[in-house]
Amino acid sequence: MADNERINDAGRENVVYIGKKPTMNYVLAVVTQFNSGMPEVTIKARGNAISRAVDVKEIVQNKFLPGLKEKSIKTSSEEISNEDGTKSKVSAIQIVLMK
Repeated sequence: MADNERINDAGRENVVYIGKKPTMNYVLAVVTQFNSGMPEVTIKARGNAISRAVDVKEIVQNKFLPGLKEKSIKTSSEEISNEDGTKSKVSAIQIVLMK
């Protein structure tokens, strides 16, 4: 993902970034976005959080908002700088859900 794309996403309300918090925190964030009137919500994750992002999508679709559809699922790899100055590639996923 390009740096300018990441900057643009930072200001968007309908993007949920998956991290190390419990899965249900992210499920609540996605459901809240849809209940506040957003027509679509994007779930983004990198590295080890990818499986948690898929879990969030499945829980939201199967338990809370069964009428949701997947608009798109994109996978990519991003290059990040490590603390020692070396660069590493990390996998990323972007899941877009829509009403």
